[in-house]
Amino acid sequence: MSHKSYTIVIKLGTSSLVDEVTREPRIANMANIVETVVKLRRAGHRIVVVSSGAIAFGMRRVGVSEKPKQLAAVQALASIGQGRLIGLFDDMFRQMNQAVAQILITRNDIIDFTQYKNAVNTIQQLLAMDVIPIVNENDTLSVAEIKFGDNDTLSAITAGMIHADYLFLMTDVPCLYTDNPRTNPDAKPVLFVDKIDELAVKTDTEAGSKVGTGGMTTKLIAAELATNVGATTIVTLSSQPQYILDIVASIQNAPDGTSQEQEQHVAKEISAGRLPLHTRFVALPKNEQIKSDRRFWLLHGLRTKGSLYIDSGCYEALTRKDRAGLLPAGVVAVTGQFHESECVSIKVIPKRLGTGSESLETVLESAVEVGHCRVNYSSTEIDLIKGLRSSEIEKVLGYADSEYVAHRDNLAFPPESR
Repeated sequence: MSHKSYTIVIKLGTSSLVDEVTREPRIANMANIVETVVKLRRAGHRIVVVSSGAIAFGMRRVGVSEKPKQLAAVQALASIGQGRLIGLFDDMFRQMNQAVAQILITRNDIIDFTQYKNAVNTIQQLLAMDVIPIVNENDTLSVAEIKFGDNDTLSAITAGMIHADYLFLMTDVPCLYTDNPRTNPDAKPVLFVDKIDELAVKTDTEAGSKVGTGGMTTKLIAAELATNVGATTIVTLSSQPQYILDIVASIQNAPDGTSQEQEQHVAKEISAGRLPLHTRFVALPKNEQIKSDRRFWLLHGLRTKGSLYIDSGCYEALTRKDRAGLLPAGVVAVTGQFHESECVSIKVIPKRLGTGSESLETVLESAVEVGHCRVNYSSTEIDLIKGLRSSEIEKVLGYADSEYVAHRDNLAFPPESR
């Protein structure tokens, strides 16, 4: 029986690759990872690896026991460690006659949509050449303003960029629990999630391992991002990478059915020991997923520099299929400092200003983010023309580059609340 092939992104945390105590590479686990990835590739799947570990490898090389706080020192360690990390991966994959490629990225590399598409095309071309891309954030150059934040987020963005079918987040616990299993013996495993916003769990607020930066909270954020673009996201044990093979096989052989029937099937297989413990975050239905590259780029590729506040009536108009762009008349307030063509957050205020006794600050604090846009004017200019008709822009500014604050093609809204 022929099986469907998938595009799969596998995120490896630092603790998957480096011992927390000795800081030595976990060679046996890395070998297991390499074997698993190659088996998946030979089975016809398209695999992208998102790997942390450069800073930890650099720390080991120069004998640094604690991660420094100075940015320059961290970047120096990353520059030392990244070559060693990719070199070790290349050596191990070469033993199995599998070519790999290194891709280092920051948000600055995808700030322009053409650059974003170039990054997508490069990864897709590597996959077409049967090469396994190994992606990491470029910590040597990255600063706070252009960082993805953590590789959980980077892996989810990578999954969205290439329209992956599955994202595996490898971690030091086998699945998501209702509470921290290390401190609460009554914590229960969560096996199947199709409504992330209704998930009743307690997650960590600190970083994960001593050598990494991600915890379960970042994985939930990554899962929501990835499932919104159609990538079912799976959390499983990093020390047993071969579990990925079992889970993929179970997906290929799973019977069709409703979400509830699939959940029951997964629970039954895990209970019977035929499937390893894991958490499966189900992708949104196809008709709700973010399929437009530009929409995904606006929502997740760019960092917002400020906010535009609109009322609910304006929001309803902007989310219609026949919408126009955002007109200055629809803008109630502006916060932050930004330039033309930069990305800003769109927030909806609960009621029109002036209808209650609340101060402007109070009303803005209660606003809810609903989307992103790239603006045609700076924050200073928008503040001057907010609430006005487009015909009044030239009178106020002395020019009118556009009748819209943001063109319809530069507006993006996420799927509705799940």
